[in-house]
Amino acid sequence: MTEKSVSHGRKSISVSAKPRELMTKNPRLTDIWTADVITLFPESFPGLLGESLIGSALAKKLWTLQTVNLRDYGIGPHKKVDDTPAGGGSGLVIRADVLEPALEKSISNYPNGRPLIYMSPRGKPFEQRHAKKWAAGPGVIILCGRFEGIDERILESYDIEEISLGDFVMTGGEIAAQAIIDTTVRLLPGVLGNPESIVDESHTSGLLEYPQYTKPSEWKNKKVPEILLSGHHENIAKWRLNQSIATTKKNRPDLWKAWNISKNKPNLKD
Repeated sequence: MTEKSVSHGRKSISVSAKPRELMTKNPRLTDIWTADVITLFPESFPGLLGESLIGSALAKKLWTLQTVNLRDYGIGPHKKVDDTPAGGGSGLVIRADVLEPALEKSISNYPNGRPLIYMSPRGKPFEQRHAKKWAAGPGVIILCGRFEGIDERILESYDIEEISLGDFVMTGGEIAAQAIIDTTVRLLPGVLGNPESIVDESHTSGLLEYPQYTKPSEWKNKKVPEILLSGHHENIAKWRLNQSIATTKKNRPDLWKAWNISKNKPNLKD
């Protein structure tokens, strides 16, 4: 397999050409769910999105992925994309006049009507409901930030939705973008081999998923719960619900409270 070296400052990254072949440079496909990613590191895609079920679905054209290299729209001979913050401060901010043509490039690509998303630690927490909503649409356009962020005027002008993976800060939005795309694409029809596998997943019903077991039935003196080997489907379903409730109450009391209210039930005992 032939590899090429892509230089970013003092660092050199070896990039495999094979995963990139899965990506569509200019799909112009109106009937396929499409993700555009605006990034300074287009060679980091598809990354893990090119593997396993998501990668197989990409190869089968169940969805498409393309990147827009923000550096292509940089200013001057050195393709500068950032500048110092207005009002002073540390770090650098990505310029609005660099972001605008990159965004317009993605918006002009088909399919139309895709939401604009900016990966930001100050954004709303990403939840399963977001993935479900986006999976029902034509796709997404994701802007990956770097440095201290991007010019606020871009967010205001394009009505971009800020989304965060959690209360922490990363060096850029690329990893977060891949996580969001993975979560969303797996909900598309035909991507998972067994569509029923998402029905009982954590966050689908509002509760966390129950514990899972498989063969062997006994491992290091630990046995699979007998109820799961009984073949009594109704009792198994009740056991799994109780386990989901217990796990949710222990690990995510906020989810438990919301689920309990939504079901209009009194608090259940442990």
